[in-house]
Amino acid sequence: MFEAIRSPYLVPFDSSFKYKNAPTIPPKDVLNKKECKERLDELIEEIDELQRILYAHDHQALLLIFQAMDAAGKDSTIRAVLSGVNPAGCQVFSFKQPTPEELDHDFLWRTTRCLPERGRIGVFNRSYYEEVLVVRVHPEYLHNQKLPDKIDPETIWKKRFKSIRCYEKHLALNGTIILKFWLNVSKEEQKQRFLARIEEPEKNWKFAAGDVQERKFWNDYMQAYQETLNATSRPWAPWYAIPADNKPYMRLTVAEIISKSLRSLKLKYPKVDAAEKAKFKEMQELLQNEKE
Repeated sequence: MFEAIRSPYLVPFDSSFKYKNAPTIPPKDVLNKKECKERLDELIEEIDELQRILYAHDHQALLLIFQAMDAAGKDSTIRAVLSGVNPAGCQVFSFKQPTPEELDHDFLWRTTRCLPERGRIGVFNRSYYEEVLVVRVHPEYLHNQKLPDKIDPETIWKKRFKSIRCYEKHLALNGTIILKFWLNVSKEEQKQRFLARIEEPEKNWKFAAGDVQERKFWNDYMQAYQETLNATSRPWAPWYAIPADNKPYMRLTVAEIISKSLRSLKLKYPKVDAAEKAKFKEMQELLQNEKE
């Protein structure tokens, strides 16, 4: 199975992760904005080429999961990092409030329908992790989920963590590479981005009053993230807690992890056997001798 590439932002697999120790800003020696953009452009080309090989190889898929507090930059990061990938080789899905049809199924159903095919990159902008994050902070949402047994607040989250771990290991065993990114924005930076959405007319459409109300639950969300990342970061389905207060650095870091992960697979374009190559020669002669 795939094994996580190393990174200072890799969430360890021993349940020792503490959100208070996870940085929201880059290190002091980070590249400047222009340098980050130049390096990102190089990585975009690399990811495009690696995706072409992944597509030609056609035995594995890549699933990228993005989770974050509002205004952390999920949309812009997905757009920036995957801007050079052939649209035919990339699938992006956003998951919002569940529909009545989705509530008639288990919590993994709606995302399972959107898993990437072999050879493709699939992106989940939010995911089944909402069920142990938002729903945990607002457990009243559980009452709409038509669960068969009485809800036990002491055990339901552990059961969901177990379901997620088993689910992701099943996917990994069957060729899906899973990379999960928590874009770790600070509360103060989120405040400034919300203010920008209010003050700049071209950003007004991004603002929702409910987002500000959710800030009251900040500490609850941080605790939920900590427990979720500790329970579900595994070598075959790692979490990376990416500093998100500096967007150029955040995008570059995500792109580096994706590129290194794809390169670690050591995939190559398929080789054509001798019998098939013999046909190539025949077809080449037919094409060259073709009369207009």
